[in-house]
Amino acid sequence: MCGILALIHANGTETSAASELHEALYLLQHRGQDACGIATCASGGKIYQCKGNGMAAKVFRDDGARVSDLPGYMGIGHLRYPTAGSSANAEAQPFYVNSPVGICFAHNGNLINATELKRFLDLEAHRHINTESDSELMVNIFANELNETGKARVNDKDIFAALSRMYTRCVGGWACTAMLAGFGLIGFRDSYGIRPLVLGSRPSDNGPGTDWMMASESVALDQRGFTNVLDILPGQAVIIQKGAAPVFRQVQEPFRYAPDIFEYVYFARPDTVIDGISVQESRERMGYKLADTIQRRLDPAELADIDVVIPIPETSNTSAACVAERLKKPYCQGFVKNRYVFRTFIMPGQKAREKSVRRKLNPMKIKFEGKNVLLVDDSIVRGTTSREIVNMAREAGARKVYFASCAPRITHAHIYGIDLASPSELIAHHRDEESIAKHIGAIKVIYQTLDDLKAACAELSPRPHQEFEVGVFCGSYVTPVEPGYFEHLEKVRGETKKLKVMESAREAIANGSAGEEEIRMATNGVEVNEDGQVVAASGNNSSDGETVNREMTMRNGKRVREGDEESSPPRDRMDISLHNFGDYAQDTHS
Repeated sequence: MCGILALIHANGTETSAASELHEALYLLQHRGQDACGIATCASGGKIYQCKGNGMAAKVFRDDGARVSDLPGYMGIGHLRYPTAGSSANAEAQPFYVNSPVGICFAHNGNLINATELKRFLDLEAHRHINTESDSELMVNIFANELNETGKARVNDKDIFAALSRMYTRCVGGWACTAMLAGFGLIGFRDSYGIRPLVLGSRPSDNGPGTDWMMASESVALDQRGFTNVLDILPGQAVIIQKGAAPVFRQVQEPFRYAPDIFEYVYFARPDTVIDGISVQESRERMGYKLADTIQRRLDPAELADIDVVIPIPETSNTSAACVAERLKKPYCQGFVKNRYVFRTFIMPGQKAREKSVRRKLNPMKIKFEGKNVLLVDDSIVRGTTSREIVNMAREAGARKVYFASCAPRITHAHIYGIDLASPSELIAHHRDEESIAKHIGAIKVIYQTLDDLKAACAELSPRPHQEFEVGVFCGSYVTPVEPGYFEHLEKVRGETKKLKVMESAREAIANGSAGEEEIRMATNGVEVNEDGQVVAASGNNSSDGETVNREMTMRNGKRVREGDEESSPPRDRMDISLHNFGDYAQDTHS
């Protein structure tokens, strides 16, 4: 899951597109904290770009000073959320290809036939791929199809035809914005409507005409003064040129209309409307339906035993209040949240996640002491966060702790751009509710039913018989999944996990906060144990390729493998096509 943006002013002499996109990045920062970027186009078709690892305040500096380096009347923006691939600077978006016509590309989603696409680009299209990002694959597939026109200048018909051919090659879920140098903007969405994309307009404040903006969530449009917001439909594309009205085309027939239900459960802001469904109202209904399930699952004595309902902030606040209302129990905020800590389930190691929970949340003893509490969270992924929260509640004086999840049991991998965890790491993948409760230390765990979750959202939809992508809960995905894909995903995820844990250990040593395990990791390298956890390498199998950073020496103050100084990839690879933030991040702006 990522955040994408696009903006075009009616007046071609405008130079403030980057400024507005920069403001919008902060409105969608929750969708991606790993990297971000903006690319703009000025008069004459010249493209400017700034991107790099980190949140918007880091990449563009706290005062937004880098925005002045990005003149132009139109542009696109991106916020990256860590997935199963690499997190190098080179994979920060937007991506850029110079042929044909100059294309900048921002992608939210995941392609599940990446291996096939990479083979096609190499052997048939003869296009070089420089990263492990499926977003780079997609922009090159589109560029190759557009290049088939043989034209120096393309038109709407050429672009729509190229997109149609791209759709026949790509499988997965996506929403994308693109910018063609000197031409205009493009927005499009997969034929299942899995990932969200909205379009809005406003009168230009610099002459006649209309400005247009696209975003992953409607809140970005609302805050920038754009109205008449509409959803890009499954399989639909839109082209917007300077001073012209949008041109819509169905580039592939919609297979289904099935947005990812996890947007409503967790990822989207509550003040967003996705596909006509209010996120806030859907979470209210999740709370009421969860309360009904709690009443069925707990006996009268257990229900009477509950003194207070406490949310795990912040996504579950709305649902927890509705649970309390339906159960006729007091509701209170028992945890204070530190807003400046990353989402814990995306962190690169279990110990790091456990430590981060305590940095992220602090219980107020007065709300817990001597009470039997019902904690309500939006979901339970690995169980790491939930177990630590239960421990914190008990340490704060709670006598009994019940735990309820607004989402059903997460038992399968997410394959459309949200890297929750490997199935083996999911607490519900191999446990029932009783063993989950025991594992996290709760008296009982109550999950929302899948039917109730779907109903909570579908009841608000303007479409009858609304469907959703719910594969994480049941293993039934809306798109076809190629044989061997999950094995490929696990291999990629495992290698990435090892690299991230290794990097975390190095940083802990550099900061002087490393424990014994982290020191062993930095010294001996890492490996994956039988439980799927990344641990310090035992040192007994250095020849099998399963460890990272085995024999280390020091070079320029950093540890490197002996004999591998030239072959090891740099930690932060930069985009080779355009100058960007990453080129200067470490030395100039540290």
